[in-house]
Amino acid sequence: MKLHLLNRIKILFILIILVALSSNVFAQRVKSLNLRNADQVPYHFGFQLGVNRMFFSLKTNPGFQKRMYYNTVFGSEGKDAVPDLNLDSANLFGIESNPTYGFVIGIIADMKLWQYFNIRFTPSLTFGERDLIYNIQAFSGTAAPQLLVAKKNIQSTFVEFPLSFKFKGSRINNTRPYVLVGAKYALDLASNAKKKEDSNIVHVFIDRNDVYAHLGVGFDFYTAYFKFGTEVVMSYGILDLIKRDHTIYTDAISSMQSKIFQINFTFEGD
Repeated sequence: MKLHLLNRIKILFILIILVALSSNVFAQRVKSLNLRNADQVPYHFGFQLGVNRMFFSLKTNPGFQKRMYYNTVFGSEGKDAVPDLNLDSANLFGIESNPTYGFVIGIIADMKLWQYFNIRFTPSLTFGERDLIYNIQAFSGTAAPQLLVAKKNIQSTFVEFPLSFKFKGSRINNTRPYVLVGAKYALDLASNAKKKEDSNIVHVFIDRNDVYAHLGVGFDFYTAYFKFGTEVVMSYGILDLIKRDHTIYTDAISSMQSKIFQINFTFEGD
């Protein structure tokens, strides 16, 4: 899964670079510059739209497969939901995180600090979900053991407050590359909301608060009326999010941190 995601990230970076290079070739023929004074104003505003792919980075406790859980409950959530079953005993073979796509909307407040250096605040609303997949061997009475797959769905609606430093390259006609480095605080409004209402299912709960470090690259394209940007950003959660409740679903996890891969499209005035 990690290798597959890294390959996608590499492909996206290559595509953005190719788009920028082709745009520069075309820009060589453009005699006039759009928005000549756009980079001279002390501050400006805009908005962003984006898509994301959320997943968890999991670390498990050594030897977790050997532990037996007695009188435990098995169930699966999401599209392939399975009603909860009472098992005499069970042990866990493995856990993995299954990412899904979401989307982002936000506003941009950008302030110039130096010719090649801006600071940017982009409060955003981010929607997405992740699945935790459990492979379980279950025992019930004298019947033969069963291999079961449980899926625990975690839906999230983040209110995010990212603060980024934007390092800009030299403008080439109507294109300008940049690098983003920063951090953000995220408050998850939805992860546990519905679960508390349904006490008949064993859920996995996570902490609502998280702190991320993020790194990204992008390009600004100067049009006749506004500045359009495209960027890819990778955010790395710092805090351990799992809430341990001494069940088969949480005890094997030593740490669970969030990661978000995001593609943004920005629209900024001059």
